[in-house]
Order: sequence, then C-alpha cells, then structure tokens
Amino acid sequence: MTNIHLTTFILAPAERVFDLCRNTTVYKAVLKGRKEGFSSGAGSSLIASGETITFNAKHLGKTRIMTARLIEMERPMKFAEEQVKGDLKSFRLESHFKQVENGTILINILTFEGPRDFLGSLIGRFFLKSYLEKFLLKRNEVIKQYAETEKWKAVLN
Repeated sequence: MTNIHLTTFILAPAERVFDLCRNTTVYKAVLKGRKEGFSSGAGSSLIASGETITFNAKHLGKTRIMTARLIEMERPMKFAEEQVKGDLKSFRLESHFKQVENGTILINILTFEGPRDFLGSLIGRFFLKSYLEKFLLKRNEVIKQYAETEKWKAVLN
C-alpha cells in the first residue's frame, strides 16, 4: 500500500471548496493541456454519492482507465471515492474539509496499490506515487484558483 497525504489551505468557505472538488467543469480545467481525459456518470455538474467518474491516460504505450465511485459523502466535511474498475489493485481517495476562521483546510488522503500487470507494477513503484501526487497538487491548485476568485460563480449555481 502506498499513501499520499496533502494539506492545502484555501481562502474560501468549506461548502464552496467541497462543491468545487466534485465539480466536473473543474476536472476538465485540471486536465486541460494534458493527454488525459475523463467522463462522468453524474446527473449534473456535481458528482453525487453513488455516481462515477472515469479517467483515462496513456502511460507506457497503454491506455490506462480507472472508474471511481463516490462512496461516502458528508457535505461539507468529507467525501471518499474508490476504484470500482481499473488497472490498479486498489485506489481510495478521501477529501476532508475543515472550516477555519479565515478559510478551509483541504486534506487529501490517497491510498493505492499499483497496477495489476507485471510491467505496470514495476514501473508503478517508481512513477505512480509521483504522478498521482502531482495530479492532486494540480487539482488543488485549480480548486484554489476557482474558490478564491470569482471563477467559482461560473461553475456553481
């Protein structure tokens, strides 16, 4: 098992940060300019409990696909998503939101086991943790940009 723990301070209310973290428009902004994509089984722009999101990316000459389901949601304090289909042996991302006097502390806890195939497993040990950590940092940076400016108004009704 590999763990990643990130903490990000965002100068915005927890409800706004929580909703931006599950907003499909924000995911598109995170992936812009990358050779990756996603699709959502969400009924609206906000992914709700029980709904899925599927990511795809080409690594080592192979298209990797992972579908995660939002399995827990306590608005605006926490949500968790787990892989339901994909190359990894396991994947769970918890996002916790702690309201503080002047904003929100966003805590991401990601636990995963590398790819199921032999080559992916070998490379995964060296590459995957760094890749996923960079992806989460980018996601949090984009969420922070939306939350701390007027951009959030364009994606949250």
